[in-house]
Amino acid sequence: MEISSHSFEFAKELIRHNLVVFRGGEGALQVLPPLIDVIPEARLNLVIYYLRQDDVQEAYNLIRDVVPVTPQEYILLGVVNAALGQDIGSRDHLKTAQQFFQLVGGSASECDTIPGRQCMASCFFLLRQFEDVLIYLNSIKSYFYNDDAFNFNYAQAKAALGSYQEAEEFFLMIQSEKIKKDYVYLSWLARCYIMNQKAQLAWELYLKMGTSSDSFSLLHVIANDCFKMGQFYYAAKAFDALEKLDPDSDYGKAREEPALASSSLYWQTKNPRRP
Repeated sequence: MEISSHSFEFAKELIRHNLVVFRGGEGALQVLPPLIDVIPEARLNLVIYYLRQDDVQEAYNLIRDVVPVTPQEYILLGVVNAALGQDIGSRDHLKTAQQFFQLVGGSASECDTIPGRQCMASCFFLLRQFEDVLIYLNSIKSYFYNDDAFNFNYAQAKAALGSYQEAEEFFLMIQSEKIKKDYVYLSWLARCYIMNQKAQLAWELYLKMGTSSDSFSLLHVIANDCFKMGQFYYAAKAFDALEKLDPDSDYGKAREEPALASSSLYWQTKNPRRP
């Protein structure tokens, strides 16, 4: 039977799309945009590519009008809205993400799957209900031993509940340089060090940071947490540094509530299955 030119062209486009998937996104910007209206997975894979490049706004622009049908589409909409909500401080986007995650995690078809449990953990994470987060993460922990995104979320949940020793262990398992440079990571790890009587290590984290608003914020965490935990030498060093950086403010007394970044939900985005 003669193969039509249309079928032959579609086959070539499908192969080009799948090569991008197999190569981890290589050539995505050249190959995927023309295929968005031809191969449904092309849009999803391009969204994932933008997320991996930290271009959250472009990912959102590409997916915001998608009417989700499959679990993968619901999950990706949740991930994009969560990322954008965290980036711009939008409660509306975070609420939308939480709802998408809940729809997947609470569905009869997905509730007992690993992605379904990840979704429920993410839903509770955005609601800051960390005891519930750990119920779901503990149920799938054995599948994600070396997964940096999982370990980051798990460590934050442990730290938020005061389990600083275990949280420190999971923070230190993370290998991703991107996560390790994130202020949320640095501030939580510093708090864990201080709560575990290792204030010197928290101070060393600060010394490795350049001068920035993040390093200034970390000084607040170190000063107040060290004072609270009776590690007065490093509390004094941090308060002294704060006074030098901002001489018009009164840092003579520790604040009752130390400044600390909010928890940050991370997802390890995977390519949808190829068509």
